[in-house]
Amino acid sequence: MKQPERKVTTRQKLLTLLKTNGSMSVAQLAKELGMTEMGVRRHLYAMQQEHLLVTDMVRQPMGRPLQMYRLSDNGNERFPKQYHQLILDLLKEMESWQEKNGVQRLFEGRKQSLLEKYAPQLSQKSFDERVQALGNIQDMNGYMVETEPVDDGSWLLHEYNCPIAQVTQLYKEPCACELALFRDLLEADVERTECLAEQGQRCTYRIKRRL
Repeated sequence: MKQPERKVTTRQKLLTLLKTNGSMSVAQLAKELGMTEMGVRRHLYAMQQEHLLVTDMVRQPMGRPLQMYRLSDNGNERFPKQYHQLILDLLKEMESWQEKNGVQRLFEGRKQSLLEKYAPQLSQKSFDERVQALGNIQDMNGYMVETEPVDDGSWLLHEYNCPIAQVTQLYKEPCACELALFRDLLEADVERTECLAEQGQRCTYRIKRRL
């Protein structure tokens, strides 16, 4: 049975035109879409409010500068990307080199780089402040973090998203290095009690002061 054709919205058409052609003027877009310039401007204005577009003023040989529209970084993110597949392909290629523990060394090197990057931000803080600061760092890195104090003085750190979930399904090194990173950054006893890569609803770390 033939599937019904998916309707393409005007906004999607505009995004595609700008993706394939780069900067375009209102007149150019209106001509491509068979719309009035006023109609195109309404869509462009709404897309600007969502930070999907960037405008540039281009000088003309005669008359006023011409306003050109192009996709912003946010606009470009509307198109599918296969970053995780590239990473997986690179890791598999590294394995084919037959270098002993190559993948493990790669993630341990990343862990050391992150430790050097974030340790100065946490070094002068109290235990509670370090946990909350680490939560903020992970949240900014896309892990959707929530920190929760526990009555016994320990903390729970929950990560509801994993930006490299496809990688952790095949390789355990990223999870092991994250746990080691947390222990070193917090100078605390850290235990992972739930893991997204093991069919958990989230990654949860129980964090206790070192005795």
